[in-house]
Amino acid sequence: MPETAIGSRGSANERYSVTLVPPAVQAIAELTESTGLSKADVINRAVQIYAFLDAQTRDGADLLLRGPDGTPEKLHIV
Repeated sequence: MPETAIGSRGSANERYSVTLVPPAVQAIAELTESTGLSKADVINRAVQIYAFLDAQTRDGADLLLRGPDGTPEKLHIV
């Protein structure tokens, strides 16, 4: 069960304890290094981006990534 606390903005913050697979640990390390963000900020942003992308694809949108040469590639999140 998550621990809940009231944050400085008045909204509820929750604390979770999760076990991450090695690729996720490496990705977090790389992102904290390249962005200067904390681990918590990286994870919070990742969850929000995933929620946005999930909502978009459920609504029928395609996710496209345009490469340096301008060629679009359809992304599939499994």
